[in-house]
Amino acid sequence: MSLRLYEELFIVKPDSTDELVDPIIEAMTQLIAKDGGNVISSEKWGTRKLAYQVGRFREGYYILLKFEATGVTIKEIERRLRVNDLVIKYLTVRLDEEMKWVDKRKKRREKRAARKPQMAPMPAAPMGIPASPALPAEPGAPAPGKPTEGAPVPAAPAPAAPAPAAPVPVAPVPAAPLPVEAAPVVETPAAEATPAPAAE
Repeated sequence: MSLRLYEELFIVKPDSTDELVDPIIEAMTQLIAKDGGNVISSEKWGTRKLAYQVGRFREGYYILLKFEATGVTIKEIERRLRVNDLVIKYLTVRLDEEMKWVDKRKKRREKRAARKPQMAPMPAAPMGIPASPALPAEPGAPAPGKPTEGAPVPAAPAPAAPAPAAPVPVAPVPAAPLPVEAAPVVETPAAEATPAPAAE
């Protein structure tokens, strides 16, 4: 069988010391080496709070192993972790599947990028010549706003009418206040206030 890349995260009791944790890590390393695998890294994360209570524990001592091994070796590692009294939880993750998926996506992206037509950059105008505006679509068509030869010249616009004289300001006259009579207030229920839509 071929070697695959795995990560094993296991949590032991929070009161465990390094003297109790080191033999577990050493046993895992020896088992992996015996079956032809190799340990890439071993990390002790220390005591951390658990996401939820496991048994009577709210904290645990986390250990992460990254290694290459076969499927048979993984079954034996998980069996040993299951029967060990110090281990609260364990999780095995196969990493090469994820890496394989990432490589596949990368190849697809590269293939898609190769299929796209490459846009040629616009040539820059020479330093001494100013950039000219866009040319008309037809070679014989006149430029907008420019009269053509032989075309009738439009008549001059008619003169505008003189502007009206400015109005003379008038001073405001104060008006006497008008008496306000109180109108009777009529209350209507909400249902009567809005008419029903007509049916067609």
